[in-house]
Amino acid sequence: MGEAPREPEAPQTPPIDPVRLEYALQLLRSEQNLVLGVVGGAVAAAVGAAGWAAVAAATGYQLGIVAVAIGLLVGWTVRALGKGVDRQFGVAGGILALGGCVLGNLLAVCAIVAAQEGLPLREVLDRLDAASAGRLLAASFRPGDLVFYAIAVYEGYRLSFRQLSREELAGLVGPL
Repeated sequence: MGEAPREPEAPQTPPIDPVRLEYALQLLRSEQNLVLGVVGGAVAAAVGAAGWAAVAAATGYQLGIVAVAIGLLVGWTVRALGKGVDRQFGVAGGILALGGCVLGNLLAVCAIVAAQEGLPLREVLDRLDAASAGRLLAASFRPGDLVFYAIAVYEGYRLSFRQLSREELAGLVGPL
């Protein structure tokens, strides 16, 4: 009886020097800017919220999928401007995405109310206080909104910082 053919062996990757990894990580951390990332993310959240209101005004519907777009926009902005590799950027992105979703939801409801009442949006917003904002959000809440909010927060978190493998990290610097 013949011997079964052998599978070719996978090439062995050389071990990664931990000093090289730490050096690459320190280089990336030296470029981080949490303040710029948060400011940019807050602007992105506000722009996304305004976009949600515009969609609601144009369609007459409060589309929850726009919340996911806000999460994506916030996450990409925090990552691009903050250049983060630490999880604090993700936490900031998730919180900002949630804030953008709540603001967008509120502005969308106000846009719909303004259209139904034949009022300028500015007039509806001028009459808004914390108590009436809470009532509007509560009255317009649907359990399905939580799904879109959760996806937005997840995407805001996940996209806000670079998650590099050991190999990618080691490849960022040449031999030491």
